[in-house]
Amino acid sequence: MLSNNVLRVCLIGLGRTGKEIAKVIMAQDDLQLVMAVCSAASGNAGKDLGELLQTKETGIQVIENTLLEHHLLRFQPDVAIDFSQAQATLENIPILGKLHIPVVIGTTGFDNRQRWKLNAMAAHYKMGVIMAPNITLGVNLLMLLTHLAAGILQDYDCTIVESHFSQKKDSPSGTALLIAKEIVQSRRDPDQQVPIHALRAGGIIGSHKVVLAGEFDKIEITHESFSRTAFAQGALQAVRFIQGKTGLYEMGDVLNLKQALLTYLAKEPLTLTLLAEDEQEQVI
Repeated sequence: MLSNNVLRVCLIGLGRTGKEIAKVIMAQDDLQLVMAVCSAASGNAGKDLGELLQTKETGIQVIENTLLEHHLLRFQPDVAIDFSQAQATLENIPILGKLHIPVVIGTTGFDNRQRWKLNAMAAHYKMGVIMAPNITLGVNLLMLLTHLAAGILQDYDCTIVESHFSQKKDSPSGTALLIAKEIVQSRRDPDQQVPIHALRAGGIIGSHKVVLAGEFDKIEITHESFSRTAFAQGALQAVRFIQGKTGLYEMGDVLNLKQALLTYLAKEPLTLTLLAEDEQEQVI
């Protein structure tokens, strides 16, 4: 018997990351995967989800996305996770919005027009939406650290290097574009361009490196995902956060890293001052 506190989840998109998310959700006590949705072109509709995950039968029959609304009404999920394609996500939002189902969007590859349209639809339907192309804890921490470093080192050149598997369609990655945005927002010159170098090769899951180079030294801030489980763990946090909320959010809101930094600085001003003074004395 399921507890009333269990969230019913619809998963849209069964690519590499979607499959990992499915596995992780089914291992949770407070989440129940009630729908798994594939594209019409995949040929997976009607299969047991376990066949796609190469596990035992799950009792969850994979659904074609053209039948999304019918099955949402049938299974009544509390929240959806969308890791499909940009155009498919745009088609899914009105359906989810009409039924007041909040959604975590991990889909990448939106152009500016598509992002504007998505934001407008989220506002129109007054639904809860998390835009999460950067869904891991580690990469969000990288963005915060990059913002701080680039703001302090105003005269250093900044470059982003990102690497992903050969079949990833968007280049540069959505995360790399967000990192570049963090750098620009931290700089006195808002028109500064941030070079992004993208590598697509083999089965690389995901790596982002920020290089801040001055005349005499450099700093590198790197995040690398060893497993898609990192994405799935981020998706779990996002699902639990968005339930019952309306409005547009990012993973920064879910993880609350900036507040964590402010709390740390409020507790440690004396320590930081003493460290700075000690370093100056050593140089002298």
